[in-house]
Amino acid sequence: MFSPQEPGVLLIHITGQDRIGVTHALTEILARSEVRILDIGQAVIHDALALGLLVEWTPEMKASPLLSDLLLKAHGLGVQIRFTEVSGQDYQSWVAGQSKLRFLITLLGRSITAAHLAAVSGVVSGAGLNIDRIDRLSARTPLCPAEAPSRVCVELAASGEAAQEDALRAELLRLTEEHEIDIAFQHDNVYRRSRRLVAFDMDSTLIRTEVIDELAQIAGAGEQVRKITESAMRGELDFPASFRKRVSLLRGLPVSALDQVRARVPLMDGAERLITTLRRLGYKTAILSGGFTFVGRELQRRLGIDYLHANELEIRGGFVTGEVPSEIVDGPRKAALLQRIAASENLRLEQVIAVGDGANDLPMLRIAGLGIAFRAKPVVRRSARQSISTLGLDGILYLLGVRDREAGVF
Repeated sequence: MFSPQEPGVLLIHITGQDRIGVTHALTEILARSEVRILDIGQAVIHDALALGLLVEWTPEMKASPLLSDLLLKAHGLGVQIRFTEVSGQDYQSWVAGQSKLRFLITLLGRSITAAHLAAVSGVVSGAGLNIDRIDRLSARTPLCPAEAPSRVCVELAASGEAAQEDALRAELLRLTEEHEIDIAFQHDNVYRRSRRLVAFDMDSTLIRTEVIDELAQIAGAGEQVRKITESAMRGELDFPASFRKRVSLLRGLPVSALDQVRARVPLMDGAERLITTLRRLGYKTAILSGGFTFVGRELQRRLGIDYLHANELEIRGGFVTGEVPSEIVDGPRKAALLQRIAASENLRLEQVIAVGDGANDLPMLRIAGLGIAFRAKPVVRRSARQSISTLGLDGILYLLGVRDREAGVF
């Protein structure tokens, strides 16, 4: 089977029932022959072991009882072992392939089916990328549907050239529209593992409501303001002009209404878990909002947000004046503030994450290393590089590579 004269490379493939000590027992035999390991990988799925070792295969090893010893030990351990000789040319081609671009495709949703995986893997392979590894980031799924987790996530690591990356992203976006899933496509580089700042829009992102709509409802201008808000978030209206118009409709609102809205503001699903985990991992957080500071300060207190930039709602004599006293935090200003905060933290923009739902969030989503459209309008989802619609805010942790067990979920 093997030529005793020529040195080469040997692939040792072990499969079977996993048990404690399998890797140690087999590598101990290799150690006796001073075998040099060139590559190694192991995976266990429901106690099913797959272990591969790529080793240097010298003439001395070929003449030794090494393979017989490994076969006997594998038999005693109750696992199967297979040997495949790899040519020097194939090995060198494999080594040269490490210069290929690396990508991460994160598939997440309330559930994941074979149809989802087939669709995603088909798009990935059609783009000329090879799937090198698949990992589950979410908790294990019990068989009983009543006990099943509310979210599932798998991460696919792929490599290749991806010459038509925009077309690939468009195809993956199409899949999210056909199925109730989210798909993130990222470059697997050093910045993905060194992000340190997350900036959030507030209304309909960090909280579930639009504060200005809540205030308008109390002021009796709810329907009028709501229509302007929706049009502005779709990018149909100039944000500063629409904002001033909406605020003017709040004129005469008593300050007690602000306290009423602030007391009942609902956090977005997963917001508290996300912020708590980010803080534990050492991330800085910021609110960059076209909403109001009186709610932002409450969220800053409750969640421990590091930075806050939003609009002041002018109050005189206990009533809202309907005027905007300072520069409005619109889309371009959000992007400028994000750059300023990153610089103050000595971070590159590649280390920054931005999250928002409206058209006025797009400038900061575009300059951030990871820009995420969260439960966003269609125009925003199509323009952002990443989007999440099926899960809560804590789904962002998966895009950072954080597993449920690392975030305190088992």
